[in-house]
Amino acid sequence: MTMRDTAEDPASVWDTAATSFARWRAGDPAALDELVRVMSPILWHVVRATGLDKEQSEDVVQTAWLALVRSAHTVGDPQAVARWLCTTARREAWRVSKNAGRSTAVDDESLEWHMPSQASPESEVVLSDEQTRLWESIGHLPDRCQKLLRIVAMEPRPDYARIAGELKMPIGSIGPTRGRCLDKLRHELERTGAGR
Repeated sequence: MTMRDTAEDPASVWDTAATSFARWRAGDPAALDELVRVMSPILWHVVRATGLDKEQSEDVVQTAWLALVRSAHTVGDPQAVARWLCTTARREAWRVSKNAGRSTAVDDESLEWHMPSQASPESEVVLSDEQTRLWESIGHLPDRCQKLLRIVAMEPRPDYARIAGELKMPIGSIGPTRGRCLDKLRHELERTGAGR
């Protein structure tokens, strides 16, 4: 697998790494070879980006793999193994670089194109729960507030003249009405415990 392959579909690399890691922990020794094959190009990129030479980079990548073998039980979710390896390799590279008198750190933005753009399952569950509670609370508001808040929330630059026509209210009262509706929503969220 080349770096070009990795750049084209990072999510599949992460999925392959997770699957290989899970199989290896379940007792399939060949799965570790596949994990090494999939993740080594990325680890090389992470380590070389810190400015280490080829020999130092080899040592750091080997150290990252050794750390995984020793600490595989600490990686709770197989989907996290790729990030775990990248973080371990980056930290080891920084340590080696610092000891060598060169501390050129690579920030996450430089490596972001290698990372799949997906939220963790935990954050997706929390976000979904928050959205559900928010919309349930909006559903308890008077109809006029529900309509106004939906229009204002869904449009980046709401047209106040159109809103005034739809809701049959003066343009000058839209802002104050929205403020009162937001206060009612805040009270409803606090009442139901969703605002905590």
